[in-house]
Amino acid sequence: MRLDNFMVKLLLKALVVSLVIHGAMAAKEPSKKPRYYFPETINGFGYKFDEEGKLRNIETGEGFHFVVKEGSHEYNQLHYEALGEVITKYVYKLLETECMLRRIPVPADAEEDEPQSFVFISEDAMLNTEKLLVLIHGSGVVRAGQWARRLIINDNLKSGTQVPFIQRAVKNGYGVLVMNTNDNVRVVDGQMVKIRESENPERHADHVWNNYIMKAKAKHIAIIAHSYGGVVTTNLFANHEKEFVDRVFAVAMTDSVHFINKSGPYKNLVNVARNWVTSKSLLDTPLQTVPGDIPHYSAGVGQHEMTSWASFKSIFKFLDVMYKKATRSEEMQKPSDRKEL
Repeated sequence: MRLDNFMVKLLLKALVVSLVIHGAMAAKEPSKKPRYYFPETINGFGYKFDEEGKLRNIETGEGFHFVVKEGSHEYNQLHYEALGEVITKYVYKLLETECMLRRIPVPADAEEDEPQSFVFISEDAMLNTEKLLVLIHGSGVVRAGQWARRLIINDNLKSGTQVPFIQRAVKNGYGVLVMNTNDNVRVVDGQMVKIRESENPERHADHVWNNYIMKAKAKHIAIIAHSYGGVVTTNLFANHEKEFVDRVFAVAMTDSVHFINKSGPYKNLVNVARNWVTSKSLLDTPLQTVPGDIPHYSAGVGQHEMTSWASFKSIFKFLDVMYKKATRSEEMQKPSDRKEL
């Protein structure tokens, strides 16, 4: 028995020594993943947006090139992602300078020292008594003001951002609120920390609905939602059906990825909504739709990211029609002021 115990102790000691040696060797070995440092401005990357909103190389005038280092996909991908982060800040600035929006915090009761997100609103968003337009982007890397990062980088600012939608909405008399549903974490002391009330897109939207949208004075609310933004919208309807039905007069979706296969629970949403989807058919062509789902119409393009910009004019025509319908219904419901003779 003593021999067995001795052997066990010896083996354990050998194992510990081996682990220590290997750990020391590993610590001395340089990391296999190289660390790269990228610029913090678009100009620093060697690009600028021209007058048409096209991203161009400052020196050559050419558009964006993904390959910066031949044979290093890792570097090229990281370079692209870093540029994308800089563009996110650039679009935030556009919302403030070109669209005259301002930031308000999420959560609404955020403490000064806690991680927080934000949404953008126009100056009259909370005070406009008539109309409010809410914009909801899709999933992934996009943030407030963006429909598709790839379009911003490879096409132009008009097709990839929400700026034209905001400007048209303001021109048409809407207050505007731009959600930021993918802004869910902050780095605190080297750790990723979830933002309270913005832990995921649905929580973000729910908090914004309760604390800002429902407190806005607008009688009539419209929503434009792209891709996963459609899921966020159907979730808002499910959670706040009464308020949604009372105040939301139109929902314009673009290639939404929501799933509705029964008209009953979502009937009141379906009645005021339209979904422009990828299709080779002409713009606004009615398409086959799953029974009970939001009606599908062609966006006239086959590219998912392009559906919002391709449907731009059609969306605002739809909003105009639905607004007139809502206000007519409102007038009809008013008691007559005429006195009986």
